[in-house]
Parts: sequence; C-alpha cells; structure tokens
Amino acid sequence: MTTLLLADDHEVVRQGMRRLLETERDLRVVAETGDGLEAVELVERHKPNVLIVDMMMPGLNGLEVTRQVQQSCPRTRVLILSMHANEAYVVEALRNGATGYALKDAASADLLKAVRSVAAGTRYLSPPLSDRLIEAYITKAAATEDPYDSLTDREREVLHLSAEGLTAADIADRLSLSPRTVESHRAHVMQKLELKNQTELIRYTMRRGIVE
Repeated sequence: MTTLLLADDHEVVRQGMRRLLETERDLRVVAETGDGLEAVELVERHKPNVLIVDMMMPGLNGLEVTRQVQQSCPRTRVLILSMHANEAYVVEALRNGATGYALKDAASADLLKAVRSVAAGTRYLSPPLSDRLIEAYITKAAATEDPYDSLTDREREVLHLSAEGLTAADIADRLSLSPRTVESHRAHVMQKLELKNQTELIRYTMRRGIVE
C-alpha cells in the first residue's frame, strides 16, 4: 500500500485528486492540506510514501516544501503538480529533491502513472518535458551561484510569508517567534539578496515563482 499526502490550496482540486487516487486499491491518502507550512508538519507526522504538492501555495510554495521535506523526511518522495511547463521550474524542483513533476492538465491515467513512478523512486516528467533538456538546464544552473541558496530555512519562511503581505506580527504569530526575531530574519534576507525595500522583495519573489 502506497500512502499519500495531498497539498493543494484549491479544495476542489484536492477533492478531485483524492477521489481519483482512492479508487485505486494500492493507494491511500492519509492527510491533506492547503498550506505549505502545514504540509511540512504533516509529512513529519504521517511520513507518507509520496507527497503530492502544488507548485504555488500559501505559507511555503511547493519548491520550498519539497526542499524541507527532503531534509526532514528523505524517505518521502515528492511529486510536484504545476500549471507551468517551464524548464526553469522543473530544474528547481529536481534540485530541491522532487522525484516527479506533473502538469495539472494531465489526464487521470497520467497522474496515476506519475504517482506510481515516483513511489517506485523513478523520475517522472510530464510530456512535453524532456529528460535530456532538463539535464542540460541542471548542468547550467549548477555552474551559477544563487544567493537564495544562502538563506536558512527560517529566512526562507520569512521571505515567503513577507511576499504574501503578512506583517512582522503576523509572521511572528505564524512561526511562533517574536516580532523582533522576524525583523532580524527579514533584514538578513534583504541583505543576502541585495534587496532595498518591500517592492523589490515582491518583484524578486514573483521572478523566482515564489508568489504569482
């Protein structure tokens, strides 16, 4: 039996996936959420075989969820769902530890194939994505230093929540920190990424696909 955790902020999408997956005798959904931070917590609690996570979610996006899950629960394999057939997103997903990348407009049979491939530890990329092209992008990306890689987990969480428009007090409440600690993390983020103000921060996160 393959256990699954669903993370997508659209409830209708989650319900549809759950109905599809639970018609299969070898698949079982153990939990679901619409929030990236909670997705990481639920994976640590349930330790599913596969996490199916949407690329864009509140709290943390699918890429950052993938990275943190691979650090805390490396046995949980990750399948990212996305509307974007964009090689840059796929490369980032694979660099962060995802085993599969499926497009949201894929047929039901293709989604089931993706889930089973990922559960077996086999890379899955939705057509028209090409393994050869993706490997070329990964090689190119590896040769380029990215300041984002220097951010700590907490700094990334503060960056993601700041990009959603949350205040320091809101973020402090969400992460169980003091507002002063949040401000300190935010200052480090701005310094490392060479950002001067909130407008530049928003533009940066949109450019990276952290927020839409």
